[in-house]
Amino acid sequence: MPYKPIEKILQEASSQEHTLKRSLGKLNLVSLGVGAIIGAGIFVLTGQAAAQYAGPAIVISFIISGIACAFAGLCYAEFASMIPIAGSAYTYAYATMGETFAWIIGWDLILEYLFAASTVAVGWSGYIVSFLKDVGLEIPLQYTAAAGTEFVKLADGTWKILDANLTKTLTAQGIDAANLEHITAFANVPAMAIIFIISSLLIVGVRESASFNNIMVILKVAVILIFIGLGFAYINVDNWTPFIPENTGESGHFGWSGIFRAAGVIFFAYIGFDAVSTAAQEAKNPQKDMPVGILGSLGISTVLYILVALALTGIVHYTDLNVADPIAVGVNRMGEGMNWLRPIIKMAAIAGLSSVILVMLMGQPRIFLSMSRDGLLPGLFGKVHPKFQTPYVGTIITGIVSMILAGVLPINILGELVSIGTLFAFAIVCIGIWILRRTRPELNRPFKVPMVPFIPIAGALVCLVQMAFLPLDTWLRLFIWMALGMLIYYGYGRRNSVLGKAERNN
Repeated sequence: MPYKPIEKILQEASSQEHTLKRSLGKLNLVSLGVGAIIGAGIFVLTGQAAAQYAGPAIVISFIISGIACAFAGLCYAEFASMIPIAGSAYTYAYATMGETFAWIIGWDLILEYLFAASTVAVGWSGYIVSFLKDVGLEIPLQYTAAAGTEFVKLADGTWKILDANLTKTLTAQGIDAANLEHITAFANVPAMAIIFIISSLLIVGVRESASFNNIMVILKVAVILIFIGLGFAYINVDNWTPFIPENTGESGHFGWSGIFRAAGVIFFAYIGFDAVSTAAQEAKNPQKDMPVGILGSLGISTVLYILVALALTGIVHYTDLNVADPIAVGVNRMGEGMNWLRPIIKMAAIAGLSSVILVMLMGQPRIFLSMSRDGLLPGLFGKVHPKFQTPYVGTIITGIVSMILAGVLPINILGELVSIGTLFAFAIVCIGIWILRRTRPELNRPFKVPMVPFIPIAGALVCLVQMAFLPLDTWLRLFIWMALGMLIYYGYGRRNSVLGKAERNN
């Protein structure tokens, strides 16, 4: 199994036409991390994970996931300082574990980015639908949810998604859901539309600037702080009782098993902190600034997540939060006096989620590009547009697949798949640090993970434990995806690998 030598990776980096200027300080890196982390997790999945798995104890789930990210983040920081080219887990795996593991992690990252873009798009759809409704424009329900989603009309005239919680509530009231008026969703059209628009823009060369990122961070954090500050005045402490709801008898549904399952599901909320590690080549002092950037952004985001979760589950009972726009629901529950806050919250969520979709859809084609240049995917995936200088074929493929996923799958399935894929990637990065410390101790490491092997092993174990508590069907989907990937690797990638061919020729 060929390895891609670190020396070769560094040589490729140094031979690039443009070198990167070391201009980012601690605050820039923290801002970058917060901007990448704050997105669908806080605006969407917080409420859904609370409703389905943990109740108000979702705050404990955020702490567990934050610890896992801190361990993985330190490992990313060492790799980023040692191999400062793209901060890609695919590249790290190629250097430390060989081509087969590189393929596995690359294929896993495809799952992560494709489904992440779709997940965020579904959250974006929830907020845009809510915002348009506020201004008098209502999109028919059958075009605002995953294909096959059932809505029922309640006695008060409102339409609700018919899920297990609602069915249980109706049964307790002596109401047979089958006798209520139903609507079945066709597809989530707004989610598909935003992916189409952003993919089209990316083909012609849309670029994010540091100033744009800083504006988005200020906007998102400011609005979140406003929600927290005002929301605590509307908290009903009865909604926090019991803080840890009793387990339903099924593992993963409330109780401590539900807390751990929620931790795995909302791990999606922390995706993006590794964006800090990709900036190692631009950090003024990576040895000192990288840990501050990674751990600082994680710390700030974790505190914000906990405060939002407390406010949200205090304002709205957790059983009513299984929606695509839980923060909007929280604002609506504050009463008529908070009407002025509704458009602000929703517009901030729409803008913030749009930027996250852009990042996800930008990242995926670059992974295709890297893998195709290594020969593991056909050259078609690495085609660059002659005029726009963008990986347009990869962008088109990513956009089409993400559109379909966003249109037909519910957000909980999408989010769980992204979480399990990311946890798997982080576990491999942690293990890779331990392997490289043993096999290549002489390598220059501008930043070193402390307490090796404890932190890498702990990081990998915490990630694996969170994976273990995810639903069985999520594991089955991961296995199917990985099995498909291995078929492609042994059918095409292994035979066409650039390093593999060179090794066989020698």
